[in-house]
Amino acid sequence: MSTNHLSNGDSESLLRRPLLSSQRSIVNSTSQVAIVGANVCPIESLDYEIFENEFFKQDWRSRGLVQIFQYIFMKWLLCFLIGMILGLVGFCNNLAVENLAGMKFVITSNMMLEGRFLLAFVTFFASNLCLTLFASIITALIAPTAAGSGIPEVKAYLNGVDAPGIFTVRTLFVKIIGSITAVSSSLLIGKAGPMVHTGACVAALLGQGGSKRHGFTWKWLRFFKNDRDRRDIITCGSAAGMAAAFRAPVGGVLFTLEEMASWWRTALLWRAFFTAAIVAIFLRAMIDICLSGKCGLFGKGGLIMFDAYTASISYHSADIPLVFFLGVIGGILGSIYNYMLNKVLRIYNVINEKGTICKILLACLISIFTSCLLFGLPWLASCRPCPPDAVEPCPTIGRSGIYKKFQCPPNHYNDLASLIFNTNDDAIRNLFSRNTASEFEFSSTFIFFITCFFLSIFSCGVVVPAGLFVPIIVTGASYGRIVGMLVGKNSNLNHGLYAVLGAASFLGGSMRSTVSLCVIMLELTNNLLLLPLIMMVLLVSKTVADVFNANIYDLIMKAKGFPYLETHAEPYMRQLTVADVVTGPLQMFNAIEKVRNIVFVLKTTRHNGFPVIDEPPLSEAPVLFGIILRAHLIALLKKRAFLSVPMTMRDHVLKQFSADDFAKNGSSKGEDIEDIQLTEEEMDMFIDLHPFTNASPYTVVETMSLGKALTLFREVGLRHMLVIPKIPSGAKFS
Repeated sequence: MSTNHLSNGDSESLLRRPLLSSQRSIVNSTSQVAIVGANVCPIESLDYEIFENEFFKQDWRSRGLVQIFQYIFMKWLLCFLIGMILGLVGFCNNLAVENLAGMKFVITSNMMLEGRFLLAFVTFFASNLCLTLFASIITALIAPTAAGSGIPEVKAYLNGVDAPGIFTVRTLFVKIIGSITAVSSSLLIGKAGPMVHTGACVAALLGQGGSKRHGFTWKWLRFFKNDRDRRDIITCGSAAGMAAAFRAPVGGVLFTLEEMASWWRTALLWRAFFTAAIVAIFLRAMIDICLSGKCGLFGKGGLIMFDAYTASISYHSADIPLVFFLGVIGGILGSIYNYMLNKVLRIYNVINEKGTICKILLACLISIFTSCLLFGLPWLASCRPCPPDAVEPCPTIGRSGIYKKFQCPPNHYNDLASLIFNTNDDAIRNLFSRNTASEFEFSSTFIFFITCFFLSIFSCGVVVPAGLFVPIIVTGASYGRIVGMLVGKNSNLNHGLYAVLGAASFLGGSMRSTVSLCVIMLELTNNLLLLPLIMMVLLVSKTVADVFNANIYDLIMKAKGFPYLETHAEPYMRQLTVADVVTGPLQMFNAIEKVRNIVFVLKTTRHNGFPVIDEPPLSEAPVLFGIILRAHLIALLKKRAFLSVPMTMRDHVLKQFSADDFAKNGSSKGEDIEDIQLTEEEMDMFIDLHPFTNASPYTVVETMSLGKALTLFREVGLRHMLVIPKIPSGAKFS
């Protein structure tokens, strides 16, 4: 298909195409994996199951107390290192954004004070465009996988989907630098999602001992050579990333547990909490340094803590219906937001298919449009006189605050400029502020809400690291204030509290989490008295929104083509058995197999696991012995563990291998069957697969319902499940 001419049919097909193009081989038409109602995705899965073959058992028995202690100690040490690194990255991220964006607004405001409005606009416009251009170029050319939030990619990985290139050094570098420049460019995007992805990248690179490709390796860190341990480390990194974004350690752990990970245990919870605690302690120490004024415009910590409420909050039963109504509105708006964002991402995919230049031009176009709106809309608002009882100096000049002077005369301020001509962090802080009921007009707040709602939708899909948390918070806070203005004196709740509840309801309506978002909002506002009201709006908004569509991250994962398994089985799956969906032809090996047969099967299929069968004379009748992985077969071929005659020599074969021979190399590409060259004599030899076959695989009978099998498959975190017949003849495997 030509990239320059698209027919209507081609455009329609592109709108439905997964956003993530495969970087792996084409799917084999004889896939052994049966997926009902969906196409098999070419992205590989991860092996979270412990492969209990004889070699693994012997290797584990040979470990002494020192090695076991070293293994446990390294887990905690890695958590400590991840926490320290994420705390440093989170602090520097906030520090850089506050100073870059703050310097831009200060220079522009100083020009406006001198009456040079056109020059101020050109400066504002050019700085935003340059920052966006830089972020989009490094993202598109160096690490395209760094674009977007990153939470869908990490969530997919934690659920067993090995998306290519999401945890590389390039991705980490672009995610950090690109997020700083993109957020500083006044695009309506956040840095929480990129911080979660950054945390996962740091954890993945530390867990595999660095990157061989870029020459950064540490052998003493290369302790976790399997997907199971790496998953645990990346889970801790994700929690640390959310903790670093908002200084919300408990919320970060709960968000990872509730929204991202499908598999959890108590030991992992301890380590994730420890990692998040290290982040919080480190950030607190760094913020204390900034209190002495050594951090420039960073002030008291940027978005790390809004600290909106420190006094007691009074509300009565008469306020409950209003809060309930706010939750309903949040659920409806959240579902509309998700629907529109999904459609925009599909349209952006059509544009991005045309090439890198189109991706960068799209980002620049959104930046130009955003700059014109942010600078032009405040001119529509009238200047307001400074209130005599202002909570801070009015007007605000040369720093962030509620009373932006913009184009107004002395002792006057522009309320719309205070919201829109500002950083997202300061806009949220202004909306959350107490005792400011008369500071913002209804028309200004409504314009700000409409602007944020649509700009956040159009901004998050461009080729820059872009989070969704902050745009959703600022949009929800604005319509929460609108509800507070409409209610007026009929409620005991002040406008700032309505803004907090509006932000919580919009988060619940879009992201559909409850416990984690509740704790994050409490940690942001620093007041436990908000707990009952926030719980109520989150429950109501999530319930209402679930009627219409899925949460935003699930929609993005589906659009990108990740084969993510839902938490619950569909009703029709209860009416099907696993035997109904098993497809073939089935590829299997004898326990003592000819090398030629193994090479032929590996070259003609892309399956990852193969059933191993014992036949007479090794057994009285054909019987399932277990399953062997593709990577292990390639390791056997590479080591040439061959026998001249078909016989069992387990002890002799085991001595030829070490644990490193079967270790997985993290995100780097493993050995391929095409790289192994064998002679004709070697092809006619045999391999004893017994010592390397998992003799205790997860098996189900063919009469088990598909829904029950799906639940087992997802909850245990499997990649392979064997389906065996009730009658021992004509065995089937999935």
